[in-house]
Amino acid sequence: MHPTQAKQTPFGGYRLAASIFDSARICSRGRGLGWPLGRSAREGAGPALEGQAPFLVSICCCLFILFLFLSELTGFITTEVVNELYVDDPDKDSGGKIDVSLNISLPNLHCELVGLDIQDEMGRHEVGHIDNSMKIPLNNGVGCRFEGQFSINKVPGNFHVSTHSATAQPQNPDMTHIIHKLSFGDTLQVQNVHGAFNALGGADRLTSNPLASHDYILKIVPTVYEDKSGKQRYSYQYTVANKEYVAYSHTGRIIPAIWFRYDLSPITVKYTERRQPLYRFITTICAIIGGTFTVAGILDSCIFTASEAWKKIQLGKMH
Repeated sequence: MHPTQAKQTPFGGYRLAASIFDSARICSRGRGLGWPLGRSAREGAGPALEGQAPFLVSICCCLFILFLFLSELTGFITTEVVNELYVDDPDKDSGGKIDVSLNISLPNLHCELVGLDIQDEMGRHEVGHIDNSMKIPLNNGVGCRFEGQFSINKVPGNFHVSTHSATAQPQNPDMTHIIHKLSFGDTLQVQNVHGAFNALGGADRLTSNPLASHDYILKIVPTVYEDKSGKQRYSYQYTVANKEYVAYSHTGRIIPAIWFRYDLSPITVKYTERRQPLYRFITTICAIIGGTFTVAGILDSCIFTASEAWKKIQLGKMH
């Protein structure tokens, strides 16, 4: 019987499938490398095993190819972010400076008492920093929200929120607070990167001792993000440890403050956006199709051989 004249099976659509797969069989070598339906239709689909099993193998192979193709296509169009570590200063054009963004609320301290002080090992000591900063009254003027952008040198140091710059020092300043944001460098809003760029965001110390000082010890890690176009953005992640204490000296209790003591790590983390090359995608697709064809031919040969052996056994029993 000609392949395109194979009889209808219970699965339906056998004629069309046989015609399609026999066309692919013409391009293969030898009798055993054709598509499963080709030989079954050529030899005659007598028993159910010979007619139905190769058809199911072919359908499964097509579904398998489709699944792998869609998986590879998803990987091809998806941007991958890879990371690496190295020892270097990534942002040499910054002039040895790091931009800092701080947003903190002190609900029980008046705005006229709140100030920002900066000092480091290069000799910088600035009390009451006011550039690029804003104070927003809270709770009808009882509290204050401080927002500021400033720069620090790339050397160990600290910046702290305190009442040191106030004209008259209060007796019992309440340093309970909430940190909304503390970040360094450029802001990175990338979904594929999960880093500690705002590790103190949401830190709530409202239930702490009002007269206690707070020490936040930061280890700053330089971070570079490079997109597909080669544009780089420089940010900084950081780890944090903190302690709360009431300090005393020989003259009595020391005025509390909120300290951010920092040091820089020599290790730089770099994130790079990458997309799978087109040639690799094409090579993978060809390998999937070719490999599936080969496995389908092997399965078809096994089914055909088993079917022929079963026929011989049945004929032997009849005689």
